[in-house]
Amino acid sequence: MALLPVDEALERLLSDKMPDGCEPVCLHEAGGRVLASPLFATFNQPSFDSSAMDGYAIRFADAQHLPATLKLIGESAAGKGFDGVVNSGEAVRIFTGAPLPAGADTVVIQENTQADGTRITLLEGVEQGRHIRLNGLDFRDGQCLLQSGHVLDPASLSLAAAAGFAELEVYRRPQVSILATGNELVPAGTLPGVNQIIGSNSYGVAEIVRLNGGLASDLGIIPDDLKAIEQAVYNVAASDADILITLGGASVGDHDLVHKALTNCGVELSFYKIAMRPGKPLMYGRLKRENKSPLQVLGLPGNPVSSLVCSYVFLAPLVAKMAGKAPATRLDEAILAQDMSANGNRRDYVRASLSRSDSGALMATPLPVQDSSMLTVIARADALLIREPFAKPAQKGESCKILLLR
Repeated sequence: MALLPVDEALERLLSDKMPDGCEPVCLHEAGGRVLASPLFATFNQPSFDSSAMDGYAIRFADAQHLPATLKLIGESAAGKGFDGVVNSGEAVRIFTGAPLPAGADTVVIQENTQADGTRITLLEGVEQGRHIRLNGLDFRDGQCLLQSGHVLDPASLSLAAAAGFAELEVYRRPQVSILATGNELVPAGTLPGVNQIIGSNSYGVAEIVRLNGGLASDLGIIPDDLKAIEQAVYNVAASDADILITLGGASVGDHDLVHKALTNCGVELSFYKIAMRPGKPLMYGRLKRENKSPLQVLGLPGNPVSSLVCSYVFLAPLVAKMAGKAPATRLDEAILAQDMSANGNRRDYVRASLSRSDSGALMATPLPVQDSSMLTVIARADALLIREPFAKPAQKGESCKILLLR
């Protein structure tokens, strides 16, 4: 079977994927979620002319000849305005955020006045309309405040609250079930015995799901038993999961049973084996379900680094698209900090560190060991340096494409 190019595999994976449904959530739980419909203001903010400073509300006509002495007739504070009218020769003490009294058209800051009991004297010139926040300055009734697809950050949450919304309609987060397979695996926190290793992949994969807007559920470890794997797949298909991630068992050995289990369960595989390094034994398919959208199935390699690289390249954009947002990782360009040899027939995702040159250019340095079992290497990597199939030798100082990990 010919190896499928990465870009073609990605196109198949992401075709026709859209956010699947929406739900209302309260503001305190909406951070990082994606707005499912535009948000429109239903009133003006502020809903009255208000003062932007502490000072005195006056009529501009009374400030034409300075110094000018005015009679202090009351006070306007935030939440408790002045009910009367400011007439010629009068002033009202006003505080930041307080309503501008009727008759007043200017605020003079207190530093430019001198108070004496029930009178104030204007000492410096003022500008008409100065220090007043007009009705609707921030937003007006009917104005679109946030567009559909907006990722709700701290500022947008405060804006929604200021506009009177206690909850927002957001896209539903895709639910992702993660299933590890392998007789050699034991859970984290367990001291591995002879011929055993700790099943570490699910933790990194779950975090990639979370960072891209999904909800991850770790189903634990299933032994290399065909019937047990099939039953686990059926259980996930009967659940509310949108995506099933299998870890390991995706290769062609006698104990690599995931491929067979998935096809036995009715998963229609779209591709199997990708022209990439690490991560060649990657598979993707869909399992049709009654009264539900198809279950997306992504079979990741068992090697820890291969599993993570495939998750960055394939799982992150899949989850993000289904959540209605952009992937947490992104492509960028950098400058090679050292020479690189010619590449083989697969796209290579080289673990690399990043630094800045004296001129500020982003520099990518391949880490010295690239074995797909070594988590210490990818934990130190800032990016995946992308080398295309059959790329010619590259020289230090040449431009290169990178996938930023952080």
